[in-house]
Amino acid sequence: MLVGYARVSTDDQDLRLQRAALKDAGCRRTYEEKVSGAKPNRPELARMMDQLRDGDVVVVTRLDRLARSTKDLLDIAEKLNDAGAGLRSLAEPWADTTSPAGRMVLTVFAGIAEFERELIHQRTSSGRVAAQARGVRFGRPPKLTPDQIALGERLVGEGTSVREAAKLLKCHHSTLYRALPPGMADA
Repeated sequence: MLVGYARVSTDDQDLRLQRAALKDAGCRRTYEEKVSGAKPNRPELARMMDQLRDGDVVVVTRLDRLARSTKDLLDIAEKLNDAGAGLRSLAEPWADTTSPAGRMVLTVFAGIAEFERELIHQRTSSGRVAAQARGVRFGRPPKLTPDQIALGERLVGEGTSVREAAKLLKCHHSTLYRALPPGMADA
């Protein structure tokens, strides 16, 4: 069975053109929603995926109505494949997983997407290492200055409890525990 999926991003947009194209393509049932493709929670898409049966084909007018990125498209195509369903786009005839050529194109896209993710990972890792070499510090700034840590060590060394010392330093006691040398707070 051909199952249509139509989506527009805002309430101002209209589903009529997609609805008509999907009906002309032979879709018996169409799932429609007005929600941004960037939102991970698309209830009608989830409902459609739950109700697909082996041999169904999901038809969309354009791939961008179904997925917001190549990775998202590949994830959805994999879920469709796991359900035994196919995918067909009216505007992109090469995107037809019911044919061997369409499956091959999607496989090539999957390889390109994986390659792209790996390149991004390498570039960000290299950038992080270079920034650290320049002295850039990542993460939250330290709560306690070196002077405050020294004062905390002195207070605890003189018998003040870590909790009392932390109150004086206006920090949480666990912050002071982490800043103190190992074993100091145990004494």
